[in-house]
Amino acid sequence: MLFGASDSSSIDQVMQITLAFNHFGKRLVQRMPRCRWGYIHVVNNDYTHWNMYAIGGSMHPTIITQGNRFIAPPDIFKKQVTKREYNPELVWMQWTWRSEGNLFMNGAYFTESGDPDWSKKHKDFYDGISAAPAEDVTWMTRFAGVLACKPGKPC
Repeated sequence: MLFGASDSSSIDQVMQITLAFNHFGKRLVQRMPRCRWGYIHVVNNDYTHWNMYAIGGSMHPTIITQGNRFIAPPDIFKKQVTKREYNPELVWMQWTWRSEGNLFMNGAYFTESGDPDWSKKHKDFYDGISAAPAEDVTWMTRFAGVLACKPGKPC
């Protein structure tokens, strides 16, 4: 999932997205999501391995992750959940990327940055959706995924 048209499309600064109740399974590579600009709330999703990164971004998006489960792949070089694109650390450390109540398994880790008090200072962005405990994500996403529909027949 790619949110934001391009790095030069600053109009996307007003974008607000909530990504909830998805299962991102094995063999996915990246962009679960990849964000340019805007505010992205990633809540109660199940991430089962990734080949490059799970959540990435450029152009200082605000990314808040709450109540997700991240199971890292076995490769020791692919444990990090996050990836910041095209910017040095001095720049991306100013971006607000927060991890709250997530469950990290098999060595997965999330590199936080920016303002730890984001929700108090940015109430206009915060959608207020309360995350369920990350331990419940497997149950909550058990029916997520591709529908088994056939053309010409009801799903």
